[in-house]
Amino acid sequence: MIKKVLIANRGEIALRVMRCCRDLGISTVAVYSTADRDLKHVRLADEAVCIGPPPAQQSYLNVPALIAAAEITNSDAIHPGYGFLSENADFAERVESSGFVFIGPTAQLIRVMGDKVAAIRAMREVGVPCVPGSDGPLGNNDATNLKVAEQIGYPIIVKASGGGGGRGMRVVERAEDLVESIKLTKAEAKAAFNNDVVYMEKFLGTPRHIEIQVLADTHGNAIHLGERDCSMQRRHQKVVEEAPAPGITEEQRARIGKLCVDACHRLSYRGAGTFEFLYQDGEFYFIEMNTRVQVEHPVTEMVTGVDIIRQQIMVASGEKLGYTQDQIQLRGHAFECRINAEDPKSFLPSPGTITQYHAPGGLGVRVDTHIYNGYRVPPNYDSMIGKLIVMGNDRDRAIARMRGALSEIVIDGIKTNIPLQRDIFDDDGFQAGGANIHYLEKMLGL
Repeated sequence: MIKKVLIANRGEIALRVMRCCRDLGISTVAVYSTADRDLKHVRLADEAVCIGPPPAQQSYLNVPALIAAAEITNSDAIHPGYGFLSENADFAERVESSGFVFIGPTAQLIRVMGDKVAAIRAMREVGVPCVPGSDGPLGNNDATNLKVAEQIGYPIIVKASGGGGGRGMRVVERAEDLVESIKLTKAEAKAAFNNDVVYMEKFLGTPRHIEIQVLADTHGNAIHLGERDCSMQRRHQKVVEEAPAPGITEEQRARIGKLCVDACHRLSYRGAGTFEFLYQDGEFYFIEMNTRVQVEHPVTEMVTGVDIIRQQIMVASGEKLGYTQDQIQLRGHAFECRINAEDPKSFLPSPGTITQYHAPGGLGVRVDTHIYNGYRVPPNYDSMIGKLIVMGNDRDRAIARMRGALSEIVIDGIKTNIPLQRDIFDDDGFQAGGANIHYLEKMLGL
């Protein structure tokens, strides 16, 4: 069993991992930049090591500093959380070659799934449905690319193979714009990801974003935990997530879930992972796999009762999964609101000192956050400062509970997106369920 874990992250996910380790009797090491010395998990961890100045490149992305911190604290394992180095294959490789356990998949799998072209190819080989596309990277022959697009059928979308977060993608409505769009996307991808490989897919006009949570161990066991609907997005950034997804039948869930589990077996996957799909007209189309714990994992935990972080750590310790597929039952409905330190209208970040914080409470209400009265939100990192999660016996009850929780929560001293979240849960279209990925932007008039 792992006895000491270094948490290579910050904020709410670092606190979440630390609390799980405490439950398992595992000692924890917090790492922090000089801007984060007052983070809650830094104060609560068994040990804490400063790894550099505020810029992430010099601290949370500083691999030698992280490895050195693990060495001087005699840690057994490193948990990467999400973001930062969580899907960096070179980091996972360095962790294990340095004698530590990486709490996540192998570097080889991270590398394959991090390359969207390779991931789509791997999914096609194991029978997971994919969006019709170029079946590989686009070359420099304009005529060939135009022919491929014609075969797929316009509109198409050009995507960066190493992209993410909504960057490195461009919709093309007609053949006249294709060549220039490919050039622009390549340049953008090179600047953002140092990788100018791009590919082409059919552009689905009104899809929903639905993802399947999986867990797998090193003993040949794999299960899925049902689906989440993450369609409420702005500029490809998720704002609200829910589980289960409205309108998905038991038969659909079983079918797509089994395909994902079969893929885990074929890939010899280990740990937690998420298969992300576009869903339109009753069909699922694979778009990418995230080889880490997701920001939205709490909604799945709420409806299944499975502690996903705990399972990650147990699998990394060499244990078998604590569940079989027939033990997984979805009960009730859960929502998660991402609480960001940003202006609710302009969406500009709003760092500063929190002068008053009051968390909502009551049955079925969970708050995952690292903030407290007097905490100073630094300007150096992502603007998300917490997650508000609720659960109800059904979707309508969960909506009512979230509206109540959003009316209770108080975060003063900075601007947050709480007013936007209230507007979403008051919206008739959202309340009806099944909104597509463009719904929020249309609601906001963007």
